[in-house]
Amino acid sequence: MTASLLISVLVTFLVVILILYLINLLPIDGRAKQIVRIIVIIIGVLSLLKYIAVF
Repeated sequence: MTASLLISVLVTFLVVILILYLINLLPIDGRAKQIVRIIVIIIGVLSLLKYIAVF
C-alpha cells in the first residue's frame, strides 16, 4: 500500500515537472505561460492531495 502511494505521488510529481518544462518551450507570451503554469501547479497539488486522501 505504501509503495503504491509513493509511486503514484512520484509519477504525479514527475508529470507536473515535465508539463511545466514543455510549457516553457511553447512560443507564447509570458502572461499566458504564467497563467498556464499556475493552472498546472494547482491541478498537480489537487492530484497529490487526492493521493494523500485529503479529498
